[in-house]
Amino acid sequence: MIKVGIHGASGKMGREIIACLKNNEVAKLSVAYTIEELDFELPKDVLVTDKFEVLFENSDVIIDFTIKQGALNLISYARTNPKPLVIGTTGLADEGATLIAQAANAMPILYATNMSLGVAVLNKLAAIASKALREFDTEIVEMHHKHKKDAPSGTALTLAKHIAEARGLDLKEVMTTGRDGLIGERKKDEIAVLALRGGDIVGRHTAGFYNDGEFIELNHTATSRATFAKGAIKAAIWLSSQNNGQYDITDCLGI
Repeated sequence: MIKVGIHGASGKMGREIIACLKNNEVAKLSVAYTIEELDFELPKDVLVTDKFEVLFENSDVIIDFTIKQGALNLISYARTNPKPLVIGTTGLADEGATLIAQAANAMPILYATNMSLGVAVLNKLAAIASKALREFDTEIVEMHHKHKKDAPSGTALTLAKHIAEARGLDLKEVMTTGRDGLIGERKKDEIAVLALRGGDIVGRHTAGFYNDGEFIELNHTATSRATFAKGAIKAAIWLSSQNNGQYDITDCLGI
């Protein structure tokens, strides 16, 4: 059995991953890392710790769903204590991307802003549509629950990156995240990424391609956090046998 350590065991995603691991035939929970007291029971053979050395020594692969600084601390520690890492924390920005690229020289790291297998396919489909429909206007709308702290979502930004790269564009130069006032007509290469927040929406992403007389929209809706947990576990199992390097969820799926 592959021993999985969870970094952020007390969080919503940590709980989901732990629940999904219970019936997994290939991987099992070995260590739960948390800085808060757990309010749920774990199997007796699972270690609970707030020390990285315990987490790393007792895991074959580690899954991270925390906050930006927590993920950066984990990756920094791993640079001198290599271990396969699945990073699902979003909002890492350029600092996180640089650190992941550096750490990937010493270990396999899979970083994905969304662990959903369906979103991985959505990114591919959106890139194909973006290239084929080069003259169409492109807009992205993402919806999440009212407690989400970052906007736009990491998933939406990754989706926008795939769309921009398919057209040979630099996303930073063409992206807008809001419109207000007398702003003039839409620019030719503009890619809007707009965020909606409310209720308990797990996640919905729409990539739209609009032209005079027709439009096409690609949608993905997550109805349960278990979707992301199962994707992260699948990624961890796959990553545990990979060579050093940086990977994403599409590598795990072979697409």
